[in-house]
Amino acid sequence: MISVGNKVKHDNYGLGKVMKVDEFIYTIDFGARGVIDVSTRNKDMLKVIESAPETLDKELNMGDVEEVLKRILDKYNGIQEIVPLGEKWLGGTMILKPGNESLKPKEIPIETFFHKIVMLRDRLRVLEQNINSNTKLSDEEKINMQQYITRVYGSLTTFNVFFKNPEDNFVGSSSKD
Repeated sequence: MISVGNKVKHDNYGLGKVMKVDEFIYTIDFGARGVIDVSTRNKDMLKVIESAPETLDKELNMGDVEEVLKRILDKYNGIQEIVPLGEKWLGGTMILKPGNESLKPKEIPIETFFHKIVMLRDRLRVLEQNINSNTKLSDEEKINMQQYITRVYGSLTTFNVFFKNPEDNFVGSSSKD
């Protein structure tokens, strides 16, 4: 019998954890592949790998709920990461001076420019997550696409000077393990 908290293996989706059971649907968290509803008519495609403790028969514990919620928020980027700007740049202005003397220079608040860099990084991370969780791409295709993203990160390392914390820096292929 399939119940909440069981670890299962699905013929197509792989390993997952049963989050909810009702009369017609099993809601299963398949990790990177996402939370998927499986019809109870297709229970033959599911094999129970590990039974849940009896205390989880009807409800999940809060740790499991937090884990799934975090994965969903990360996947859809519902909350933008707060990345602090280095103190030396606070209140600063970036001046773009064209080589053509007849054109006016453009001034941009550093905070505005920095915000755009952080948004770019966040969107690259979402792109990486979407590539990694895509079920239609082969592993080789995923690796090929990841290489381009890594090169983009490498091209953006110049902007690391704006970040307060080194762990927020862009890292290119020569710096990755």
